[in-house]
Amino acid sequence: MPTTIRAELISPGETLALRARQRLELNCQIVHDSLYRREGWTRSYRLETDGVTLGFGSVAVAGPWQDKPTVFEFYLLPEHRARAFESFEVFLAASGAHFFEVQSNDLLLTALTLTHAHDIESEKIVFQDQALTSLPAKGASLRRVTPEEEIRASIERRQGGGEWVLELEGATVASGGILFHYNRPYGDIYMDVAEPFRRRGWGAFLVQELKRACYELGAIPAARCNLKNVASRRTLQRAGFVPYAHILIGPLESGML
Repeated sequence: MPTTIRAELISPGETLALRARQRLELNCQIVHDSLYRREGWTRSYRLETDGVTLGFGSVAVAGPWQDKPTVFEFYLLPEHRARAFESFEVFLAASGAHFFEVQSNDLLLTALTLTHAHDIESEKIVFQDQALTSLPAKGASLRRVTPEEEIRASIERRQGGGEWVLELEGATVASGGILFHYNRPYGDIYMDVAEPFRRRGWGAFLVQELKRACYELGAIPAARCNLKNVASRRTLQRAGFVPYAHILIGPLESGML
């Protein structure tokens, strides 16, 4: 007869070993990884039975998730996944979560969450680098605004990042940067093209050069955008990024528990 699964409230630090296993399996940028470093923003639960740890689950409870506990991470060791649905339901009952925000390439969590979900939406598309591009500079030059030592300090503390500007004949064509809030070794690229220079390919060139800068810093470039932002989607893809996940959000149907 199966033993009872229990959920025990633990500190974020106690999830580190299991999160390391999860990161190895996913092998990608984990968008919500930084939440654990914000004191009071998360609650985590160990799933166990008869003293044996099965895995853990976490909910976001502060910032945009204030007063709406939201599942954003759940992991079971492979040898315990035969009890995945039971474990997830125990976690939901203990955490009081009523919403979810999950990265769709996390297949286990996505499958479990969608069992109890309704009114599902995609909030963002997540991209990974898969192609080397050689878009021309057309006379423009990239200038780093943030000192390199400051950027490397941001990489070490997994907070902040660096900024660059793209200039042409004394004018700022575009600006952008790389943020290092996420799991190592990923850096999240962002950019903005000045209105007079839009629809000329400068955004894709800037992203291409920020990718290069990211690799030179020893990081792996990644990116995100709103799925309705067609211009950003096309810009990222012209620079060699490929979509590989969505950030799915929505309410959980508590009546199914």
